[in-house]
Amino acid sequence: MKKIHVTSLALLAIAALSAPAFSAGDMPGMDMPMKSSGTMASSNAALTDAVVKKVDAATGMVTLKHGALENVGMPAMTMAFKAKDAAMVKQAHEGDKVKVRVENVNGTMTIVKLEKQK
Repeated sequence: MKKIHVTSLALLAIAALSAPAFSAGDMPGMDMPMKSSGTMASSNAALTDAVVKKVDAATGMVTLKHGALENVGMPAMTMAFKAKDAAMVKQAHEGDKVKVRVENVNGTMTIVKLEKQK
């Protein structure tokens, strides 16, 4: 009986080692989008158009009317977000057209990048 188990395990190991390894690029016609593991730097990520509706320096919150935030699965809406740092809050003024990157930072939707538009 032991001999059958050992033989079976050996055959399974050989089959596993000889099986080809496939990646999404090896399978034409199989478009399988891959989610980032979060290692992409925020500065290289897509920015979303928004308009600053309100700035609250005391709380570090900026209210934005923004387009869809694809990376966090949020549709277009108006919402207040925590700013990553005080400098961001100081540069934002009501009515400014901006491009933003919002990410979920420890459970809080946070503006991690904000660029004023000309």
